[in-house]
Amino acid sequence: MPLIDRTGARLTDPWVEVETLDALPDGQATILPAEVFQENRHALEGRNAALGVRLKNDQPVADIADDLPKLDAVVLEFPAFKDGRAYSQARLLRQRYGFTGEIRATGDVLQDQAIFLVRCGFDCFEVDDQTAEAWQRALQRISVVYQKAADGTQPAPWRRHAPRAAE
Repeated sequence: MPLIDRTGARLTDPWVEVETLDALPDGQATILPAEVFQENRHALEGRNAALGVRLKNDQPVADIADDLPKLDAVVLEFPAFKDGRAYSQARLLRQRYGFTGEIRATGDVLQDQAIFLVRCGFDCFEVDDQTAEAWQRALQRISVVYQKAADGTQPAPWRRHAPRAAE
């Protein structure tokens, strides 16, 4: 599946996803299911490669909160475009738990949702048939925001008052 970043650029995926600890490659960035990671967290402590987890949208983010400093990526699943729980998971990861690693969206992700994914804290998206150009256009559609969110974009009312505060 093509991987698109928050600017719409295509990325080469450095991660390999495995389902079991037996399939864990040496020295390569690896994404494991959250349950496998939790069951084997102590065995993974000395590993000399980036590590990420795949969190299902019905799993609480709090389940991996204590392990976030050890993780470089969290993959959040969208089983259907109408199921938005992964948006909340991303926002919790960024704002409540201060996660600074990569947050990836996978599953039924539409380019119409691109800007909202970024606003909630996603860094990249696994997409099906959309082109990088279509995602780039989708990410440029909204240039002014009115509320604070996990992406750190300054809302329009704050920008409007910023010059006055400097005077």
